[in-house]
Amino acid sequence: MNLKKYFIRALHRLQKGPGYTYKELLVWYCDNTNTHGPKRIIKEGPKKKFIWFFLTLLFASLVFWQWGILINTYLSYNVTSSLSIGFKTMKFPAVTVCNANPFKYSEVKHLLKELDRLIEAALERILQPVPGNSTENITPPLDLELWNQIPLVLIDEHDKDNPIILDIFESNQSAGSNQTAAGNQTGVTLASVCPQCSHQGSDNCTYRNFTSAAQAVTEWYILQSTSILSRVPLQERIRMGYQAEDMILACLYGAEPCNYKNFTQIYHPDHGNCYIFNWGMDEEALNSSNPGAEFGLKLILDISQQDYIPYLSSAAGARLMLHQQKSFPFLKDQGIYAMAGTETSIGVLVDELERMGYPYSDCTMNGSDVPVKNLYSQYNTSYSIQACLRSCFQIHMTELCGCGHYMFPLPEGVNYCNNEDHPGWAYCYSSLRSSIRHRQICIDSCKETCNDTQYKMTISMADWPSEASEDWIFHILSYERDMSTNVTLDRNGIIKLNIYFQEYNYRTISESAATTIVWLLSSLGGQFGFWMGGSVLCLIEFGEIIIDSLWITVINIIGWCKGLKQKRAQARYPDAPPTVSELVEAHTNLGFQHEDTAAVPGEEVLPPEPGTPPPNYDSLRVQPLDALSPDSEAE
Repeated sequence: MNLKKYFIRALHRLQKGPGYTYKELLVWYCDNTNTHGPKRIIKEGPKKKFIWFFLTLLFASLVFWQWGILINTYLSYNVTSSLSIGFKTMKFPAVTVCNANPFKYSEVKHLLKELDRLIEAALERILQPVPGNSTENITPPLDLELWNQIPLVLIDEHDKDNPIILDIFESNQSAGSNQTAAGNQTGVTLASVCPQCSHQGSDNCTYRNFTSAAQAVTEWYILQSTSILSRVPLQERIRMGYQAEDMILACLYGAEPCNYKNFTQIYHPDHGNCYIFNWGMDEEALNSSNPGAEFGLKLILDISQQDYIPYLSSAAGARLMLHQQKSFPFLKDQGIYAMAGTETSIGVLVDELERMGYPYSDCTMNGSDVPVKNLYSQYNTSYSIQACLRSCFQIHMTELCGCGHYMFPLPEGVNYCNNEDHPGWAYCYSSLRSSIRHRQICIDSCKETCNDTQYKMTISMADWPSEASEDWIFHILSYERDMSTNVTLDRNGIIKLNIYFQEYNYRTISESAATTIVWLLSSLGGQFGFWMGGSVLCLIEFGEIIIDSLWITVINIIGWCKGLKQKRAQARYPDAPPTVSELVEAHTNLGFQHEDTAAVPGEEVLPPEPGTPPPNYDSLRVQPLDALSPDSEAE
């Protein structure tokens, strides 16, 4: 109870200055605040009072509007990019070199024999589409099982109203365009590949169209060879590829000699055996002592073009890529070709990217906060967005198709797709690859790395070796590789590479916050001071009036509660309470009555209940003043 009284007393003491009504509080605030405008409202005449009230309200609205814009700008977390140029000794990049052809044809010919016979027969019919051709005259007969799973058809649109669709290995022709999604606008025969049938003989197919039979044959051959090679064990595929000692003929880094043993071998599904120099997995990364071609990496490669798979690799050369240490090389996206019979010089410039993390950008430091499992972690490589996108696609394919694509690493417990175990895999794969929804899911799930290093390349080429020197160069290189006095190398298979830093200047592109909390506070204060002439103390005064209004509200609530309690008590006892003199007189009369009344022997007298009025209370009720008689007034 004492605590309640102390609290109420404290409220009254706090509120004693500003007043006990909202009007008094407002007048007190306008008279004592340091903000310009409110004082003029209470001190000026009626006309000026209205003008100053309007101006104060207008400028206060402008302040809040500007504050909203500034706060929204701050919460947008914009960044600014700055470019700085530095000079230091830099790590030489990791260099990955591969052959454009993944396997030696002499090693895989027995696996692709039936497929090659099938494509050769198909090419004959594409070049000479004579009605009535069939496979009966071919000895031995062709195995059309592969063809029936993913067929090629010809579309003749000389008559655009009645295009003719011809299955290459069937004699019947059909008019119309129900089996293809697009026609040829020039009226020239084209080839279309259909890899999207859910099962053989199904009408649930979609078609891929090509304007050239060369494109259609290449795509069809890649699909079929993928199914065949996916069943070959990994070690066998590595054996069928190009070995380091056969491919890397000479190596020189700066003034130090090197050989194929200084390269790390990995198996790449697109290019077979690839070899990485300065990957940094087992040894410390090498530094470049000076810029210039004399201090870089020099390689002589033999790509053995005569042993290429004719229908799988239409380009000849070496595929190479410069990348960071301990990162997986995605040559299909970021690699470049080096042409056979040339010396290719690659000058390198370094760009270092430093992005700000959350909330300024949605980047990741190491991929630990990315919901997609990195399937390339089996190579012990760092996170990259390319690895994330491919892992996401492979995971979706294993969930929808029940098997994984040959070009990407496999999750645990899943096998690669092939025509025998998964007849409808091509339909599932093509549907998934063309699905915009699944593609967007992967894009939304994967993140860019916050720190990245990019290598900008300047490429120049020249014929190598020259006609005057090719004789002795090929003799020496043939002898060093095969210990033979005969020339076993030629211009179609030799490539020379020079990779070096152009200069030691490196560029750093870094992000910084465009708006900070210091900027926000200074901008808010500037707007408040410009429009209202206020400061932080004015805001404290405004906070004070809010607190005072709360005190007034609490005091009013307490007063309302007390009034409600009194009303309830009056409702219980509607008559006015007796005075002290009336109570004394009633007590005296009651004493006389007790003396005159004899107590009944043996009868117990009970005390009155607490709160019960005396027996003669009704007779002692105070009469209204106007009801009193003159005699009583005299008394």
